[in-house]
Amino acid sequence: MNAEEAKKRVMASITEITDGEVEPTEEMNLIGKDARLDSMKLVELCLSLEDQAGDLGFEFDWTSEAAMSRSRSLFRTVSSLAEEFHAQAQAQA
Repeated sequence: MNAEEAKKRVMASITEITDGEVEPTEEMNLIGKDARLDSMKLVELCLSLEDQAGDLGFEFDWTSEAAMSRSRSLFRTVSSLAEEFHAQAQAQA
């Protein structure tokens, strides 16, 4: 999986969990006052990515101490979440 595919997976997951009500962009905010997803949808997104990671043969850990220490940057935008998803896939390859 390359970085672009990771981004497409995150965006497709957002579309799916919001039933198409949110059209994600790379720079869409995931946290903060301009966030397009509420906290429950953000958790659903991460669980969806966990499932996809399992299908791809790696573990996406968004709850670890390391991930949480980066949580502001990890969940900042669609791109930052996709970068972390890709990085974890590469690290476990």
